[in-house]
Amino acid sequence: MRFARHRLAVVGTVFLLVVLVVAIGAPVIAPYHYYRQDLLNTYAAPDGRHLAGTDALGRDVVSRLMYGARVSMSAGLVATAIVLVVGVPTGLIAGYFGGTFDLLLMRVVDVVYAIPSLLLVLLLQVFFTAFLPAVKVGPLVWLRTLNQDTGGVTAIVLALSLVGWLDVARVARGQTIALRHREFIQAAKSLGASERRIVAAHLLPNIAAPIIIMATLLIPQFIIAEAGLSFLGLGVQPPTPSWGIMIADGVGAIESYPRLVIAPAVALAATLLSLNFVGDGLRDALDPSGER
Repeated sequence: MRFARHRLAVVGTVFLLVVLVVAIGAPVIAPYHYYRQDLLNTYAAPDGRHLAGTDALGRDVVSRLMYGARVSMSAGLVATAIVLVVGVPTGLIAGYFGGTFDLLLMRVVDVVYAIPSLLLVLLLQVFFTAFLPAVKVGPLVWLRTLNQDTGGVTAIVLALSLVGWLDVARVARGQTIALRHREFIQAAKSLGASERRIVAAHLLPNIAAPIIIMATLLIPQFIIAEAGLSFLGLGVQPPTPSWGIMIADGVGAIESYPRLVIAPAVALAATLLSLNFVGDGLRDALDPSGER
């Protein structure tokens, strides 16, 4: 298998699996709860009790890194899953059938692309942060509850998904347009295959490779966006930890206690590098020419 020959991709996969296990098992694995404070032991140096020391409120840095992995990975994976579920079918339908729906989709893409994506995400995040807590009755109450339980992660995922699905739809549409007049599609039509079967059984598998590769690039983008929003104070709400929040909290004491910034920054950078390595490995493995 070509993916297995890509050593950095294999190493990245192993690292990501470890991060996922730590994120899922944080309540069991972490030595302390993320908001447990020891005000008599603030800015403690690393020792046997606190392997990476404590922060300004005496909270264990390692424990907060573990819980922070839950937030960062959840934001990246869930937002990517949503944009794939929405964007791929939309792009397939628009590219295969064309017509008014395709025209409207492209005009929406043109409008969104005219706005800087970061600005749009910020505006949506501010809107959801203000809107969701105000929901008292109706079908969206569950979103408010979910946002409260996740410390604001739900609002971030919604903002990222509303912006990101258009990119996936555009790629899926372009791939579909390139394939819809190919011989195997015409053969399926001549054999009496329905439009639904052609889209699901013939087009979707043939556009899967670029979509999968795109997904591996979207996850780190969303993780960076979550960290950036949290760093600016617009992401998850304290005391819920996030690598972005931990970096923001450590900036004030970076001269005296640089480890408070280095620890979450290294975790974030290693995760992003691993995702990029996995993306490169998948690109090589799924390359039909076999030249990579």
